[in-house]
Amino acid sequence: MKTTRLALFDLDHTLLPLDSDYAWGQYTTRIGWSDAGEFARRNDEFFAHYQAGTLDIHDYVRFATEAVRRRGADAAARAHEGFMREVIAPAIHPQARALLRRHRDAGDRVVIITATNEFVTAPIAQALGVDELIAVRLARGADGWITGEIDGTPSMREGKVARMREWLAARGLDWDAVDSTFYSDSTNDLPLLETVDHPVATNPDARLRAIAAERGWPILELFAQEQP
Repeated sequence: MKTTRLALFDLDHTLLPLDSDYAWGQYTTRIGWSDAGEFARRNDEFFAHYQAGTLDIHDYVRFATEAVRRRGADAAARAHEGFMREVIAPAIHPQARALLRRHRDAGDRVVIITATNEFVTAPIAQALGVDELIAVRLARGADGWITGEIDGTPSMREGKVARMREWLAARGLDWDAVDSTFYSDSTNDLPLLETVDHPVATNPDARLRAIAAERGWPILELFAQEQP
């Protein structure tokens, strides 16, 4: 018997009309933390690999956290506050808040599960009013600061299924005990979309839109997309 209802959400281009990791990289370049030309070239290259489903998440996390690692925790926290204020807050649309509220009001447990790292996404989840976040965990050194490596299984592609299985087991649950819905925009999330009871293609890319239409999955246009 299904005793728990779960509402799972991808973050980037699903609840947000942008890619938070990509936007964070642009922001840190804008405040002078990286060489603009070289960073943009590499960031665009990694983003193209993500869209194509060929991203090496370990290489990307080393790249994406490089400027933060050099600056240290205090400077990183101050920069993230500016990022939230200038970039993320204007991108949180009422439609996303309403969807999350509808699931909470129905008694569902709401979880954001994202391939973006926890440093970038934890404050975003908090701003969205979501307490449960599964993101890429960042390894930390003896000094307590991030090393650029990933701690455990990255929550990307098949890794999202593995991390959800860990999350369920930690709460004494398994897939058979939950009625699960998952909202995502990307074919990178096909493994989890194919695992849940109710997949919802949300602001889907062209490939996911075609798959959803073929399989009869609901297609939700939460808001007009902004790229990237």
